[in-house]
Amino acid sequence: LGPEHPYVATTLNNLAELYYLRGCYAEAEPLYQRALAIWEHSLGPEHPNIATTLNNLAELHRAQGGYAEAEPLYQRALAIQEHVLGPEHPDVATSLNNLAELCRAQRRYPEAEPLYKRALAIRDHVLGPDHLDVATSLNNLAELYCTQRRYAEAEPLYKRALAIREHVLGPDHPDVATSLNNLAALYRTQGAYAEAEPLYQRALDESR
Repeated sequence: LGPEHPYVATTLNNLAELYYLRGCYAEAEPLYQRALAIWEHSLGPEHPNIATTLNNLAELHRAQGGYAEAEPLYQRALAIQEHVLGPEHPDVATSLNNLAELCRAQRRYPEAEPLYKRALAIRDHVLGPDHLDVATSLNNLAELYCTQRRYAEAEPLYKRALAIREHVLGPDHPDVATSLNNLAALYRTQGAYAEAEPLYQRALDESR
């Protein structure tokens, strides 16, 4: 097919994903860069595949603490998705969440909060209130509030995330145990040990 065919870019991206998951970041980066160049040349600068590769490359930089390199990639991916897919698409919510995670990692909490909230609103509206991605957004926003000691705002979000995961995944799923642990940690931080203990116990039981 030749070195500039979109199928080549897909394979490069997949191989880069493999290296990324193994922590082989130096091997992954040039593959993502080459895939991105092929997509831009063959599909134009506004294609959703370009946004996906930009997000992947940004994740690679973020995993290595390269926040300054990651941010413009996330921003460009978000702009492409909003323009091509519309502001309410689930992929837009994913990019918003990624950007919020980057801001939170840098303690830029006032910037992270509206991004998390918008991602949550999109997922709630488009995917429905009982979708697992909604639970993820609820959990992320709750973690942001906990970081800022806004425990009263975090608690209902953790509880709703737990309820969604129990309903969708069943009571014995590892993600349910994670939600139980998060809620227990919230109570423990506030000294509410009687509320925390049964949640920790249940999380432990489900992890066995």
